[in-house]
Amino acid sequence: MSNQAAKPIETNSRRPVLRKVLGRFGFFALAFGSMIGVGWVTSIGSWLSLAGPGGAVLAFLIGGAVMLCIGLCYAELTPMLPVAGGEVAYAYKAFGTFKAFLVGWVLAFGYVSISGFEAISIGRVLSYLLPSIDQWPLYTLAGSTVYASHILLGVACTAAITWVNWIGARSAARLQVWLTVAFVAVTAVFIVAGFSAGDRAHLSPLFAGASQGGALAGLLAVLVTIPFWFVGFDTIPQGAEEASASVKPRLLALLIVGSILAAIAFYVLIILSVAVLGPWQTLVTADLPAAHAFELAFQSPWLRDLVLIAALLGLFTSWNGFFLAGSRVVFALGRARIIPLVFGQTHERHGTPHRAVLLVGGLTVLAPMLGRDALLALVNAGSFCIALAFFGVSLSLLRLRRDYPDHPRPFRLKAARLVAGIAALGSLSMLVAMIVPGSPAALSWPREFIVLAIMFGAGGLLWLTASASRNAISAQQRAKLILD
Repeated sequence: MSNQAAKPIETNSRRPVLRKVLGRFGFFALAFGSMIGVGWVTSIGSWLSLAGPGGAVLAFLIGGAVMLCIGLCYAELTPMLPVAGGEVAYAYKAFGTFKAFLVGWVLAFGYVSISGFEAISIGRVLSYLLPSIDQWPLYTLAGSTVYASHILLGVACTAAITWVNWIGARSAARLQVWLTVAFVAVTAVFIVAGFSAGDRAHLSPLFAGASQGGALAGLLAVLVTIPFWFVGFDTIPQGAEEASASVKPRLLALLIVGSILAAIAFYVLIILSVAVLGPWQTLVTADLPAAHAFELAFQSPWLRDLVLIAALLGLFTSWNGFFLAGSRVVFALGRARIIPLVFGQTHERHGTPHRAVLLVGGLTVLAPMLGRDALLALVNAGSFCIALAFFGVSLSLLRLRRDYPDHPRPFRLKAARLVAGIAALGSLSMLVAMIVPGSPAALSWPREFIVLAIMFGAGGLLWLTASASRNAISAQQRAKLILD
């Protein structure tokens, strides 16, 4: 009886595959566009108030260096295992099924939290461009009024993003390229304007806090959120399986590194260009300090609106990128039967992971109902999940270097153990800072812990419901489903 139970169930169904339609510009736009997003508009005030301009820049340089080390881990692993849901494959080959599920699920949740962040932010940003959209107040959560108009806007935009990703990665990539080009053009205008009209004296004091301890606390508080602002380069591994013939595996590695360097430069320039426009202590009191700074400095509402237009463009580049990435991680888990198989199937006509797309869309559409106060909770809980996934990727590289030294590597990282060690230590430090009581960067109790509890609870439910399907295939079959 036990021998019969242990015998794997044979299946004649083919391994679901995704169409190879993504080109090099699509990949770069996917990564860079996902990283820059809208967070710099909604959160630059908190960066400045917590750390000051010098502290914020230093946090992004330090955090960016850690992200670069993590990105270099991806740069070796992605061309080595160019499959959808890359992190799932890395962790599976290094540590087995359960750890692959853990890494994949926390990353998927991190992506969904960012998607939810964008669904809430669209109403907030548009309300400054068009104040009349604040219509039909429904209820108040944590002092924030939830408007029916904002919910409808979030639902409509989520539906549009879902449809674009439903019909194919080619459509999503084309949209991403055009949005990213427009974003870069618009932001270049007001960054140059900011440095031209700004005064370096406005940067003083460089650090927030009356003491060295206060400055350090502010620096740490910004530093631990860095994974949330830089996550996006890892959308390239999610789409690696869909790379066209013109995109060689090694090029994927170079695109990952290049996108991180571009994002570091963007964040540093945007912080400084805003801070030089006026005393930053007064700017942070505004709802959207970046837009307020340009309006104040130039006495011109059109520059303020230009910042908000850039925010909207960045919002959609980030939203589209993470939506695609989240659906690919869910698809990879489903295809491997680690979670229910229904999420690992592709659309007959479009060749997209349509049910995974619907899951991400369905979860995203709930976010606007939580109100603006949920923005910070999604940032912090999402940062924790993303840092945990990055920690897993760093350990995966170390294990794969040890156990599979001769595996073909189109991009072989120099000093891999050192780089992966820095990446793992940096990720672990961020995780510790977020869970140690009394830390200036600690997750708030109970709100953000409740979010994480819901995330782990939902993951546990998916793990349990897929038990029979997961046990019905052999280790060799699962390896083929994940790694081929």
